[in-house]
Amino acid sequence: MEMDRQSALDLLSTHVKNKNLVKHCLACEAALGALAVRLNEDENAWRLAGLLHDVDYDRTSDSPEEHGRVGAQMLEEAGVDSGIVHAVLAHADKAPRESALDRALWCVDPLTGLIVAAALIRPEKKLSAIDTQFVLNRFGEKSFARGANRDQIKACETELDLPLEDFVATGVTAMQTISDDLGL
Repeated sequence: MEMDRQSALDLLSTHVKNKNLVKHCLACEAALGALAVRLNEDENAWRLAGLLHDVDYDRTSDSPEEHGRVGAQMLEEAGVDSGIVHAVLAHADKAPRESALDRALWCVDPLTGLIVAAALIRPEKKLSAIDTQFVLNRFGEKSFARGANRDQIKACETELDLPLEDFVATGVTAMQTISDDLGL
């Protein structure tokens, strides 16, 4: 049986107290859902993986080398599908990226941060104030959003067979649909 979204949200809110990290998980959920539709994959599973991928973040903050492993164990104990559990391990480089979900989560994780950073440098501080080209322009600026690993984002081209522009467009559009939840 697959975990439903409300149960996943409850699990996330129980274990993750940082509101910005919860928003990051919501952004990953939206972006992965849109990618799943585009790639003809299981939208619910991909959304759950995005929502729950950092469920262990607070618990592993003092031991970041355990990030992913602890989360996978938490999800396994909660009865989450093994494909999602593996994607959580793979996003933290604790397992090889084998499935499309593994690869998508790994690429999406830093993308959401880049998109948020792009929105925040606009005077409006809203996702509606940016578009794909704006994000792509910032992508090339090494000093902008340094934490957003460009190689990992650009890996969408080899890992998912999606051009960078399409990948970014999918992420921007998906995040814009939940802008109220993200406070952007």
